[in-house]
Amino acid sequence: MPKAYWVSVYRAVKDPDKLAAYAKLAGPALTGGGGRFLARGDAAKVYEHGLKQRTVLIEFDSVEQAIAAHDSPGYQAALSALGNGAEREIRIVEGV
Repeated sequence: MPKAYWVSVYRAVKDPDKLAAYAKLAGPALTGGGGRFLARGDAAKVYEHGLKQRTVLIEFDSVEQAIAAHDSPGYQAALSALGNGAEREIRIVEGV
């Protein structure tokens, strides 16, 4: 079964306090759901039409595991804490 990768890209951080509250809850919820943080922070370099934005990359053993971590009560509590504190997107991609 191929691994899965959760990619979060932040377009804007509107409220750093809400983002901090989210991070405090999200990290344990995602690692508790089997996630392994591989990278997080601003892009070191961007090419073509890329934007230098905060990006988070998390590895899971499967797409199903990544989706279950997202839908877990712990991560949903983190999303509630974030509220409108950031504009971002999350993609779950199956590994090759």
